[in-house]
Amino acid sequence: MAEKKASTTYHPRLKVIYKDKVAKELMEEFQYSSVMQVPKIEKVVVSVGMGEALNNKKLLDATVKELGQITGQKAVKTKARKSVANFKVREGQEIGAMVTLRGDTMYEFLDRLLSVALPRVKDFRGVNANAFDGHGNYSLGITEQIIFPEIDYDKIEKVSGLNVAIVTSAPTDQEARSLLKRLGMPFKR
Repeated sequence: MAEKKASTTYHPRLKVIYKDKVAKELMEEFQYSSVMQVPKIEKVVVSVGMGEALNNKKLLDATVKELGQITGQKAVKTKARKSVANFKVREGQEIGAMVTLRGDTMYEFLDRLLSVALPRVKDFRGVNANAFDGHGNYSLGITEQIIFPEIDYDKIEKVSGLNVAIVTSAPTDQEARSLLKRLGMPFKR
């Protein structure tokens, strides 16, 4: 008869903080009638645009690999939706990479972003508190991928920036701002 192993379930730190503390505080602050109304983070989209990839295909492959290291999930190459003559871009050419994170992977990435990567930014004074889109979603631009400890500075092809879009279920920017602030987002004062 096979022995049963003790199942130790792992929950990301930020997810535990959300469930134990943040959800209750938001419920009190906004006077929700149901726990289903409490805003939560639905997904995080990390993307990189590489216009130089038109000339150098190795650059895009390296970017996909780095994005995979940063997020812990395989990145997909994105293609141009339409041709733009001024940028010498044709429809269907690979010009970027992106990853959509959900569930535990999303909370792990956000935890590393907020507690490890952002404090490593030179002269960091906080992130823009007005980068919401009017529907409770937040966009953050990072100028260098080297702020993440997973990236080895000696092995990168090119220093590039990345975009982080945090999609929440909050109907208003005020509710989303409160959610992100309670999770540890360092907004400028």
